[in-house]
Amino acid sequence: MKDELNKIKEEVIEEEVVAKEETADSDIVEKQEEDPGVIIEATSEMDEKDEKYYESVGRRKEAVARVRLYTRKSSDSASEDKPLITVNNKAYSDYFPRQDLQKVVESPLGRLKSINRFKATVKVNGGGIAGQADAIKHGLARALVLFDLNFAKKMKKAGFLTRNSKVKERRKFGLKKARKAPQWSKR
Repeated sequence: MKDELNKIKEEVIEEEVVAKEETADSDIVEKQEEDPGVIIEATSEMDEKDEKYYESVGRRKEAVARVRLYTRKSSDSASEDKPLITVNNKAYSDYFPRQDLQKVVESPLGRLKSINRFKATVKVNGGGIAGQADAIKHGLARALVLFDLNFAKKMKKAGFLTRNSKVKERRKFGLKKARKAPQWSKR
């Protein structure tokens, strides 16, 4: 009885796989008919931008930031004194309302005096807002070093390439916090 059910399930799964492959093949054929000189692979998400970028990951506490660094084009519009950085599809000045956190985010670009030379898109999650800002700083510095190895000396000297590994200490049993003990009474 169980063997028959397993065989039926396997047949249904095989039929679904074959159907998906046929639809993917038909999508490729349709796209090749539009432009026969170009071979297009069927993917679930096609990149809208075919720009070259340098990608890196920055971390701080529980925050993780994925940074993509692009060289700036003349068509990109932004003010002269602010870098073009988007964090989770928002301008970084909107995502980080505090001025000190904005300075932390733009510090790697400011250190190189190349605020207007690059644009960056960042996806950040986890941790708090200050940890996220430090994670973006770390990721931007690492991406700048990938762009040009000559930047590594300045970034290292400023301390941007070193991951700040300080995290909150775990709570131990018998204590109220990591090290705080309950009040001790003599009697």
